[in-house]
Amino acid sequence: MTSVVPNGVAALSHLGVIRAEGPDAASFLHGQLTQDFVLLGASEARLAALCTAKGRAIASFIGIRPEPERILLVLSRDILAATLKRLSMYVLRAKAKLTDASADFALYGLAGSALTANGVDASALPGTAITLHGGEAHAVALYPADGVPRALWIAPAGAPAPQGAPMDPATWQWSEVRSGIVTLTTPVVETFVPQMINYESVGGVNFKKGCYPGQEIVARSQFRGTLKRRTYLVQADAELAAGDEVFAANDPGQPVGTVAQAAPAPGGGWAALISIQIAALDAGGLHARAADGPALAVEPLPYPLLEDL
Repeated sequence: MTSVVPNGVAALSHLGVIRAEGPDAASFLHGQLTQDFVLLGASEARLAALCTAKGRAIASFIGIRPEPERILLVLSRDILAATLKRLSMYVLRAKAKLTDASADFALYGLAGSALTANGVDASALPGTAITLHGGEAHAVALYPADGVPRALWIAPAGAPAPQGAPMDPATWQWSEVRSGIVTLTTPVVETFVPQMINYESVGGVNFKKGCYPGQEIVARSQFRGTLKRRTYLVQADAELAAGDEVFAANDPGQPVGTVAQAAPAPGGGWAALISIQIAALDAGGLHARAADGPALAVEPLPYPLLEDL
């Protein structure tokens, strides 16, 4: 499809920031999201989801804790308002204030040589948070794309932009898909239990923490061996979009899954992450939108999937 390698700096206007402040900010989020935020340190980041009572993910985040009483949650801007409203409903007596802080921060994606150019350790493990420029900027190491190191840069609005050659935001979006980590957007809200998008395999679910909305469903899916859907990386010659249904040759009458995220490849074609029935993957013959729609070629994920517990 393409031989383009993501490299440089891309402005990420499609992302926004929710800021949680106050003595109870960490404990409040700890009780709402799939990850542990009470023990979140300044050198760590968390991938997490917000779920309904039925365990369906309605938002996904990358969270950092630059100060003991401040947490920043980066998420897709198109679901920010609804997510903020839902979280705010449950603050009640907690000493925490949640706000849309998107205008207060500049977000960039760094890939390849741009990491070392900005003092980011290209070998840092995903989920490492690196504080730079006297504490003003933060870089979160992300999963690589085709072996290329990547990071999310978070800095106050108006601060100097990270150094590096400009990169087309579309190339960054493609690298996000190639990394195998799903970012939830409007078309797929309430479509997946976290394991359906592999969050338990990439550090997005903590099974040792206390309760949160949907926790019983998520835990039951994991510990009773009932995982029947997983997310896989595919390529296609035709355009794909989040929310597109996926069909298999052995069952053309009904969809076997959903496109979770998609992006055009720089050299042509499309890359996508599809959440489908494991049995359908084994059968092969996958197509988007219809049984005779665009063919989907499955490629290896860049990380191993954890087995059912």
